[in-house]
Amino acid sequence: MLEHLHVKNLVVVEDLSVEFKSGMTVVTGETGAGKSILIQALSLVAGGRSDSSLVRKGASKAEIVATFSLNSGAELQTFLKGLDLENENECILRRVIASDGKSRSYVNGSNVPLSTLKDIGSFLIDLHGQNEHQLLLRANHHRLLLDDYAGTQKQCEEVNNIVNNYQAVKNEVEDLQNNNSLLAAQKELITHQLNELIQAEMTQDELDNIEDDYKVSTNASQLVEKISKIIDSLDNESGVNNVLIESENIVNQSKELDSRLDTIYSLLASAQLQVQEGIYDLTDYLGKISSQEDNSVQLSSRINELHELGRKHNCQIQGLLEAQLALQENLNMLGSSSDKIDELLFAQSKFEKEYYAKSKLLSAERVIASKSLSKEVTSLMQKLGMPGSEITFSINSSEGSVRLNGMEEIIILTKTNAGQDFKPLGKVASGGELSRISLALSVVTSKTELTPSVVFDEVDVGISGSVAEIVGQMLKKLSNRYQIICVTHLAQVAAQGQDHMKVVKTQKNGSTFTQVASLSPKERTDEVARILGGITISDKTRIAAEEMINCLLYTSPSPRDRG
Repeated sequence: MLEHLHVKNLVVVEDLSVEFKSGMTVVTGETGAGKSILIQALSLVAGGRSDSSLVRKGASKAEIVATFSLNSGAELQTFLKGLDLENENECILRRVIASDGKSRSYVNGSNVPLSTLKDIGSFLIDLHGQNEHQLLLRANHHRLLLDDYAGTQKQCEEVNNIVNNYQAVKNEVEDLQNNNSLLAAQKELITHQLNELIQAEMTQDELDNIEDDYKVSTNASQLVEKISKIIDSLDNESGVNNVLIESENIVNQSKELDSRLDTIYSLLASAQLQVQEGIYDLTDYLGKISSQEDNSVQLSSRINELHELGRKHNCQIQGLLEAQLALQENLNMLGSSSDKIDELLFAQSKFEKEYYAKSKLLSAERVIASKSLSKEVTSLMQKLGMPGSEITFSINSSEGSVRLNGMEEIIILTKTNAGQDFKPLGKVASGGELSRISLALSVVTSKTELTPSVVFDEVDVGISGSVAEIVGQMLKKLSNRYQIICVTHLAQVAAQGQDHMKVVKTQKNGSTFTQVASLSPKERTDEVARILGGITISDKTRIAAEEMINCLLYTSPSPRDRG
């Protein structure tokens, strides 16, 4: 339960420390005194939204610290241990909001993401705001209430994840199908371009050498004449080759007389070998170019053909085979688009089956919970001065499409008098009736297994008279099992509290300050009298307040009932 709350520089609060007790604590004060500042502080420290406007004027930051005592066997203990945040039987939540709007969150002294603070806060405190009856007019809120009561929020999230995956795949399929005509045109063009290159029957060797071959072909006669002349000068009777052979023989004979000629002999032998190989290569080259003398016309035509292909594919002749390979890869990709669609359709079907399987399980749990929730809320409505009224969570299933939040529409229907037909809340319930229905729902749907502290912020608005006393009794009965903190403007509710706090706003040196004081028995009587009688408190009003408080004290449940 909540034991201590410290608030610093939050809106009109400069520095505030409040100790809380078990049972029911009521918070009262003049209109505009800042009663809801406690609720706002608790919301922030439990992970609620924040902004820079919450920081007190002139301060650099606002800070809220809430200390909770824990049951040693609580589920939260396990959760905290999993995050390495345990602190024996205590949990301290801290939120710091800077004047620039940025905030930092801490659990037991460790900095944590806001989402973690929110998760942990959901284990500790359950907040019911004063405007919740307005939310009842929103159909989506009806589903949230039922899922909250049934504990099916996680299942609903799982369904929504499936729906998101299904929709993403469906959109991809539609995009591919819409582009089919464009893909077909692209495929036809690429096929034509590819066939043109394939029919050219190119090799990389041809592409690398054809221009040189053409140049040789057009100058073949000159090359034959020049190469023939070179061969003749090297290989005739008085040519270089024969001169080297004869010189080599003479030196070979002479080195027997002088061994220093060995080196010269090796040089001459090597030179003769090089010349001989040169003659062989020149002769072979001469044979090849002699056959190309009449090939220039064919080569010219082939080069023109290849240049035209290069122009079409924006590349040099040497890169035509690479262009052909790229076209083949593009064609393969386009050809696989139908296969891709088939794969996506299979995935879409799989998500659809998974959606219906999980949604049916979710629906079954919602149907069971809706009957129980409708019965409990209807029972409380009778006690809240609405005899003959009923409420039902109407579940209208629709299996025609994959949709967020499951297969059904969930709508709260009510009738405020016996014999009437069930109709939507907004069409039959007045403001006061909505407030009472909201209070009944708040009491029934409180996460009592997880949250030892339940906070009500003026949920009794629009209620008065004997019904107000019933509301107070209802909240007090709830406090036998859970810590209840209730901000109220009703004397009948305020008198039910076991602890009474008053919020007071003062002004000093042009600044506004809000303080919270725990009231003594006499101060409590005066405060209840103030609520009953207004600014001027008469003796009769004070006596009435005292009797109201004493009467309720004497009729308080016994410790045995608290079990």
